[in-house]
Amino acid sequence: MKKFIAVSIGTLLFSTALFAAGQTQGQQARVRMATGGNTGTYYAFGSAVGQILTEKTGIQIPIQSTGASKANIQLIAGGEVELAIVQNDVMDYAYRGTDLFTGEGTQAFSAMAALYAEVCQIIASPGIRSISDLKGKRVSVGDAGSGVEFNAKQILEAYGVTFNDIDKQNLSFGASADAFRDGKIDAFFCTAGAPTTAVVDLAISKEITLLEIDDVHATALITQFPFYTKFPVPADSYRGVTRDIQTVAVKATFIVSNKLSEDIVYRLTKNLIESKAQIQAAHAKGAELSSDYAVGGISVPFHPGAAKYFREIGVIK
Repeated sequence: MKKFIAVSIGTLLFSTALFAAGQTQGQQARVRMATGGNTGTYYAFGSAVGQILTEKTGIQIPIQSTGASKANIQLIAGGEVELAIVQNDVMDYAYRGTDLFTGEGTQAFSAMAALYAEVCQIIASPGIRSISDLKGKRVSVGDAGSGVEFNAKQILEAYGVTFNDIDKQNLSFGASADAFRDGKIDAFFCTAGAPTTAVVDLAISKEITLLEIDDVHATALITQFPFYTKFPVPADSYRGVTRDIQTVAVKATFIVSNKLSEDIVYRLTKNLIESKAQIQAAHAKGAELSSDYAVGGISVPFHPGAAKYFREIGVIK
C-alpha cells in the first residue's frame, strides 16, 4: 500500500510538472502585440506583420490598438503585452529614465528589430530658409509631452534655438497643418513616415518649404542622441519640393518583454527579417525592412534571441 501511495504521489508530481511546462509553452506560444491607434501606421503594419509571423511560426499574435510608444512601453512593463512597436528615441528615454520617462523609467524590455523610418520634418513658410530662422516665429512642436516635442527641442537646440526663442504652440499634425494653412503659425514639426498625408494635403493648397538639417548639425545630433539617423526626403515627396532634403529620422522599432524566451524571440526575429517580400506585399513600410537597418540606431540592449539571430547573419558581433 505504501509503495502504491509513493508511486501515485510520484506520478502526480510528474504530471504536475508536465502541466506547468505545458502552461509555460502555451504562454510563450501566444505573444500579444501593442501597436497604435487603429487608423495609424503602427496598427496597420503591426496587424500585417502579426498575421505573417503567426503563419510562419505558429505563435499566436493578437493585436491591440493602443496609445502608441509611451503607452506600449508601459504595457510591456505591466506584463499586459509581450511585443510592441515604439519609436527608438522613446524607448531610449524609457530605458534611461529621462525626458518622457523622467522618474518612471523601466528596463523591463529589450530591442528586437528596427523596422522603418519616422522622419523628423520641419515644414515652414517659404520665407524661412533655415532652422535658425525660426527664432521669433510661431512654431508648433507637436502635442505637449509627445515624442515630437522632444525631437523639436533637440533639433532646435542643435541650431542654437530654444523654446524660449519661439512662440511655441502644441498642436497635433492635423491641427498644425490647418493652422499653417490658415496663417496662424509659421512652421511646424512632424515626425512620421514620409511622405506624410497631412503634409501632402497641405502642400496641394499652400506653398511650403521643407527645412534641411545639414551634415554638420545632423552629425552633432547623432553624436549626442544616437537614436537619430540621417534621412533624405526624396524630391517631389511634396508639391513644390523639387530636390532631396536631408533631415534626421528616428525608427519605428519592435521591442519585446524580457520575460520572453530566447527561442521565441529568435524565431520572431528570423521570420520577420526573412519575410520581407511578404511583409512588403502586405504593407508599403515593409520595403524599408532589412537586417542592416534593423540593428542601426538602437541604443538599448537587444534581447538574447534577437542578438543570436543578428550574430548568425553577421550584422552584429
